Amino acid sequence: MFTSLVNISYFCDWLSHTQGHISYYVTGKEDEQPAVFTGDTLFIASCGKFFEETAEQMYQSLNVTLASLPKSTRVYRGHEYSVNNLQFALTLEPDNLRIQKKLAWARNQWQAGQATIPSTIEDELETNPFMRVDLPEIQERVGCKSPVEALGEIRKQKDNWRG
Repeated sequence: MFTSLVNISYFCDWLSHTQGHISYYVTGKEDEQPAVFTGDTLFIASCGKFFEETAEQMYQSLNVTLASLPKSTRVYRGHEYSVNNLQFALTLEPDNLRIQKKLAWARNQWQAGQATIPSTIEDELETNPFMRVDLPEIQERVGCKSPVEALGEIRKQKDNWRG
């Protein structure tokens, strides 16, 4: 996958999903896109459930740590929930054209037996409701007044959503 690795680093994502959870950030030559392997913290259009941690800790992992990576960073997640996650994201932002397009693409990939990876940090910032909680319209949509409160409420809604 990577021709010559210049740097493989990891940062502890223990502030989210489960304690001790790690994401690996890989950089190569200057002209190669970096990649992050997020396991169960960041999914396409979603995030992992809060098993041991809080909305505040997940907010830090998603919207501070991962969001600070270069926008071109490729995202490799741990499980294939993309179609379901994008369908849920549309319930929060039905007019978001990026979500609509990504959902159509993910359905086509799924029907063709193809994976929906990688995503990018830029894609997630534009389609992932858990990474869009700083937007007032998202907070208002879920009846919250802060990004952390909105992230917690969206996670509750996602946990109970049956599509």
